[in-house]
Amino acid sequence: MAEVTDGGGRTKEAEGNRDWSELTPVCLTNVFRRLTLGDRWKGAMLVCRAWLDAARDPSLFAALDLEPAFEAAGSGRADAAEWWTPAFQRRVDGMLRSAAEWADGSLREIRVRHCSDDALCFAAERSPVLQILSIRCSQSVADRSMFKIATCCPMLVELDISNCYEISFKSLEVIGQNCPNLTVLKRNLLNWLDPSQHSGIVPDDYLRACPQDGDREAMTIARFMPKLKHVELRFSKLSVSGLLSVSEGCGDLEILDLFGCANLTSRGIEQASSNLKNLKTLIRPNFYIPRSMFHTERYGHWRLYDERFQTNVFQI
Repeated sequence: MAEVTDGGGRTKEAEGNRDWSELTPVCLTNVFRRLTLGDRWKGAMLVCRAWLDAARDPSLFAALDLEPAFEAAGSGRADAAEWWTPAFQRRVDGMLRSAAEWADGSLREIRVRHCSDDALCFAAERSPVLQILSIRCSQSVADRSMFKIATCCPMLVELDISNCYEISFKSLEVIGQNCPNLTVLKRNLLNWLDPSQHSGIVPDDYLRACPQDGDREAMTIARFMPKLKHVELRFSKLSVSGLLSVSEGCGDLEILDLFGCANLTSRGIEQASSNLKNLKTLIRPNFYIPRSMFHTERYGHWRLYDERFQTNVFQI
């Protein structure tokens, strides 16, 4: 190994010729812990066998958070057409399966999009201490994997199933029954009032499959998730009766997001919020109804409103 001599005649190893393969697994793991997820998967794992083994240390997989990668890849866009393809889903599934396996039971946080039902079942069975699960826009995830989450991950605290249209109220029921510590629920839907913003990105048949049973979901939430403190129901089709159920069953709510909930009224919202003594943030369903929608049969009631009041802004 190359050596250099300092001013006192002593020799020291030239830094440029250090043998990094001599680092112990513990040292390598500590180094990799300071890398981003992308740097570990695309860089460190590909160097050599020793680095691959160190990069698979279970302590590095307490969390799988792909949200920063989605935000960077989207270049400011909330979504992209290629993310809704089977090929992209397989890529996400591969990462989810690997992380769940390498974590060796220590996975506590999963934040992904567009994963499949099978991959989520695989992860649930291997993640008994999972506390945070965010799988928004996972078009293939259904009740089967949610039932698995409920039975295998009782420590769940936060759940985001936004834009997952194959998940029904039955999943909310079993999650509530088996995950008593759940305090955050995000059940947002895509903007069905103005679906043009998703045109060319989200498949049309998926947009048409928007869940219609908002009240049933709300009543299930109220009955089985009493400890919730943060609830998001953007563009839900729940009515005032459903909202009142939530306000009566979830008395500890501090944050309630109702943006885009077109079936609610100001009076109903005020009545519901009066039941929530701890409420700190209430996002009302203020939204803009595009004039083009007034000229369709489906939204005839909006056209009538426009004709009577000469406005295309529906303000609640």
